[in-house]
Amino acid sequence: MFDPDIAPSGTLLGLLQRGRGDGPLHALATERAEALAALEQCVLRDPRLDWRVESRSLYYARLYSDLEGPLDGIEQHLFHPDDLLVPDEHRCGLALSVLGHLAGYGRRDALRLLRRYAAAGGCWSWALDELAVRDDEAGLRALGPAVVARFPETEEGDAELALAVREAYEPRPWQLWAEDAAHPGTAARVRRATEQVSFDRWQRQMRSAGPAPGWSVAAVLEWAEQGLTRYPAVERDQPAARCLASVAGPEDRPALLEAALRGPSAARAAALRHLVDRRDPEAFALVEAAASGADERVVRAALEAFERRADEEACARARGWAGRTDALGYAAARILARHGGPRDADLVLAALRRAVQAGGADAEGLDALVEGAGRLSACRAAPVLRHLYRETSSSQVRGTAAQALAATDPGFAAGFAVECLWDCEESTRELAARKAASGDVRVLAQLRRLAADPAEEVDVQTAVRGRLSAG
Repeated sequence: MFDPDIAPSGTLLGLLQRGRGDGPLHALATERAEALAALEQCVLRDPRLDWRVESRSLYYARLYSDLEGPLDGIEQHLFHPDDLLVPDEHRCGLALSVLGHLAGYGRRDALRLLRRYAAAGGCWSWALDELAVRDDEAGLRALGPAVVARFPETEEGDAELALAVREAYEPRPWQLWAEDAAHPGTAARVRRATEQVSFDRWQRQMRSAGPAPGWSVAAVLEWAEQGLTRYPAVERDQPAARCLASVAGPEDRPALLEAALRGPSAARAAALRHLVDRRDPEAFALVEAAASGADERVVRAALEAFERRADEEACARARGWAGRTDALGYAAARILARHGGPRDADLVLAALRRAVQAGGADAEGLDALVEGAGRLSACRAAPVLRHLYRETSSSQVRGTAAQALAATDPGFAAGFAVECLWDCEESTRELAARKAASGDVRVLAQLRRLAADPAEEVDVQTAVRGRLSAG
């Protein structure tokens, strides 16, 4: 991950970077040139904290359509010389996804740009996946010779082609190319690559999956530690802990306790995970000792194993630790946020406030605390939840805050819920479709637009149509 440069939340750029619903509303009310400049900056410099879980492409594509924005900036960005020298999906992925949605909305210039990039661009496979679900058969067939020509007709080139076929997210273009009589050479190469993929899959099934530990506690712990000596290092403490569940017996407890207290890094982490999962009588003492240490791997293993515990014994111990200001205290508060009861409300809310004061609106581990504060603390949590909704750069955290506000803030339906109809996250738009007060004239218009939008997610449209049918 990386740390994007996020503008203040009160600016147009800051709203668009966060994916907030107020972003499009402000963009449509400001000068078109200013709105397009802010939108283009977001698309060309991905502002997401974690692109794997945060949505932005449909959000930006809708605004491009509303503003009738030109694609010159995206074109220059995609075909910059750096794209071929060092292809980087993080640099180009958001722009390609936006083009995909625009093509779905009927923008022929976006479709042509995707085709061009799939034929000549560095991250061509992403563009091809976008085209696979939006282009017609003629357009896809025309791309076949250019894409397959990327792979030289050598043993190495054929192997790379087979790898590309195997890793393709959308198989439709490859299937069309394998049957394309107009380009017999291309079709023959794709068919051979497809056959090689099937053969490789059969070979992997027949071969051993790789090195495995011996059938003893000592062998498993040694195997975990050996992963760190490889280059690059391999984290094996989690699989080793799973192996210990099958290998270890009561007679192995002294050795496991010793490893969990004083063993080398990976072995200690594996033993810790195993003993905490097995609810050993010394588990909490081991967690507390590990959490105060300096080995990040051991600390992570101890906290993750502790947070997986959902029993009353873990909650009781968490109540004693939730007031701490270190990582163990926050882990304890997250346990109470997920599994605690009304008596834990003050501890969870206090931990959320400390986390925001110490780490800001983008501090790690906020999701569970936000959800728990909304579940347990009722209206007392509303001020900090509103702050997080406005300021966080994570659309996932904002969505969780919106869910919590819907349960705690009486003003949510007439306030943030209206804005959420334009939010970048599907789950947040779905919540707004169910909760937004119909007194605002914008609500009905946006509900109708979402209901008619072919790119909108099914769950959102179900909620919207249910709301519309109910009057």
